[in-house]
Amino acid sequence: MWMRHNLGRYVRKNWVGYLMLLPFFLFFVVFMVLPVLVALCLSFTDYNMFQEMHFVGANNYKLLFLDDRIFLTALGNTFLFAVIVGPVGYIFSFFAAWVLNQLKFRNGFALAFYAPSITSGVAMSVVWSYFFSSDSYGLINNLLMEAGLIDTPILWTQDPSYILPVIIVVSIWMSMGTGFLVFLAGLQNVDKGYYEAAAIDGIQSKYQELKWITLPMMKPQLLFGAITAITNAFGVFDVAVSIAGFPSPNYAGHTIVAHLYDYAFVRFQMGYASAVATVLFLITFVIGRIVMRALSPKDE
Repeated sequence: MWMRHNLGRYVRKNWVGYLMLLPFFLFFVVFMVLPVLVALCLSFTDYNMFQEMHFVGANNYKLLFLDDRIFLTALGNTFLFAVIVGPVGYIFSFFAAWVLNQLKFRNGFALAFYAPSITSGVAMSVVWSYFFSSDSYGLINNLLMEAGLIDTPILWTQDPSYILPVIIVVSIWMSMGTGFLVFLAGLQNVDKGYYEAAAIDGIQSKYQELKWITLPMMKPQLLFGAITAITNAFGVFDVAVSIAGFPSPNYAGHTIVAHLYDYAFVRFQMGYASAVATVLFLITFVIGRIVMRALSPKDE
């Protein structure tokens, strides 16, 4: 009773704040929470949008992991992609922001780094298609042939051996924008007084400043950048489809999201697609929680 009374007093005292929070809360529930719950429920059904829904239990998950070889290929491609693109893009973004933060004229460089993230993946893939064109007019093939390193053009976007590496290279370049901007903002918000005090205490090199001052002071930005990198890496779709087609040769560029798209919007098997979506959600959720535990600011 006492707890309920205090809770009621607290709500009445802060009702303006809760009222302002209400629109976002409703938006979050309707467009975030409910879709996840609906997808979870649909994953236990056989539903194709044209016939009556049937409950099948865990049958979709059994088919997914025991019989669907294409999904296992997509799962392997996505994990390999995420393991490379996520950390590399994350580290490159921070390093670029750290270097540019020490320059006086940083705005032009910041725009150059951020521009790819606000451009659609399809548009960027068209630009990169010139570099990785599979004929002798492609920039990379032309340079290699001029240098005498190859005799015939390499089929960058058609040979299964090269498709995933090409997608990884393009995605790393595109993934640096948002994280870079967040890191640059975090670096500019670090109080310069800490560096002056550290210099008095004996810290002399930029590396020592980075290790003992910059990184500990930027944990919120590092956490946000890590979560963004994880979600973007596991959600790759448009870049892969634009470069390698749909489906890609021998499914060399097939990802989990591409598999989900195939069953949801091509075959209209919403139950099976929801199972794929649930697996992807659980993967990103677990990895996100691990990263949050590692990078969340802790009270000393």
